[in-house]
Amino acid sequence: MGKVQRNQWIAFSLLSLATALTVIILLSIIFYVMSKGLVMIDLDFLLDSPSNMGAEGGIFPAILGTIYLVTVTLLLATPIGVGTAIYLNEYIAESRLKKVIRFTTEALAGIPSIVFGLFGFVFFVILLGQYTGGWSILSGSLTGVMMILPVIIRASEEALRNVPNTLREGSLALGTTRWYTIKKIVLPIAFPGILTSLILSIGRVVGETAAFLLTLGGSLLIPRSIFDGGRTLSLHLYMVAMETGNMDMAFGTSAVLIILILIINFIAGMLFKKLVKRFS
Repeated sequence: MGKVQRNQWIAFSLLSLATALTVIILLSIIFYVMSKGLVMIDLDFLLDSPSNMGAEGGIFPAILGTIYLVTVTLLLATPIGVGTAIYLNEYIAESRLKKVIRFTTEALAGIPSIVFGLFGFVFFVILLGQYTGGWSILSGSLTGVMMILPVIIRASEEALRNVPNTLREGSLALGTTRWYTIKKIVLPIAFPGILTSLILSIGRVVGETAAFLLTLGGSLLIPRSIFDGGRTLSLHLYMVAMETGNMDMAFGTSAVLIILILIINFIAGMLFKKLVKRFS
């Protein structure tokens, strides 16, 4: 075996080992949590409201709170994030302004979530409390928007950048406007990449705890509107484990959270494949 082949074999072996360790660790965590949590899951657990500070009862309000929070956050963040990406990639050339915007988004991506939570608490919960409802789904969603905007902007901009310029030039050469070209040519091709950014954003919102601990309020009641407080599954898991010490309830919530994330990823994967086939 020559030196080049030996180095290639060593590199392949190390990479295979790293991949195997990653898969083993992931499966071990999932197996441990699911083995502890699946025994807790039944209709009563999923559809009942919690009692005794969440140590007993079900998790229905937390499920609804998660759905409300993700929905409102995406409805607010998607047009802002995708619009910013379109502006950066399609309307302005490389300039100091463009560099400032990119630097700002990258800086936002590196800020710890607890800092977002502190800002959201001071600004959305206290200063704008009469408009947001104080501790509420809306305050949590506005905080979540700031957290996921860098992900949406950067991933969407990369997806737009991968669209060949020849398609834009051909469309513009036919006399169409820039916006018509973006709407009919660029966005449909870039949509799978934009969808990927939204999937990553959903994962961060669903899994976040620190920021929403300061903005959602942690109410055990079913939220009736976006101006009511609530809690997500992750927040419910944290508060049950830390405040009540009922680890059976915490593992049950963890199992539901993992199942929810797997369902979201499965649906997103199916949509991604269909979109790739459609626009390829």
